[in-house]
Amino acid sequence: WERAIHRDVVGPVLEDQVTAVREATRLRPDLDPGRVGIRGWSFGGSLAALAVLRRPDVFHAAVAGAGVTDQRLYHALWRERFLGHPAEFPERYEACSLVDEAPALTRPLLLMHGLADEKVHVANTVRLSGALLAAGRLHEVVLLPGVGHQAIGSRATADLLRHQVSFLRRHLDPEARRAGRT
Repeated sequence: WERAIHRDVVGPVLEDQVTAVREATRLRPDLDPGRVGIRGWSFGGSLAALAVLRRPDVFHAAVAGAGVTDQRLYHALWRERFLGHPAEFPERYEACSLVDEAPALTRPLLLMHGLADEKVHVANTVRLSGALLAAGRLHEVVLLPGVGHQAIGSRATADLLRHQVSFLRRHLDPEARRAGRT
């Protein structure tokens, strides 16, 4: 796996998810491939946002929590292991930047981040949100005061999960949209 993501820490992972969705809908014809949501936290948050940015044909809404949106803002040693030094390989960092892809957003996106996160700094979410706003792309942001990187298990867990379910229902459940429920 380390070889597969060498020089590109997001592309192969996203394609794995696309393959999984296609295989699931092939095996289960009762699944609706037109209503696929994705949610994740940390790397999964990066992946969720990337999914609606790069593959809106497959993913129709995303909840992205505490994701790395600019690879230059993450732990240098870990990123340099896969992408090389940013001064030597800036194109690799740009290719993995969600911030640069913000104008491509056409699907509903909910960004969430704990303000006390010391692992993935909240600047990642703020930068992506700023790029989305500058590109005129509507999205939602929930900042969680006093919450660190592991939001599940905190005092905010129940409200956090309820908000995610409400967002996904609002954007993926046609009955909820017709009835005005969230």
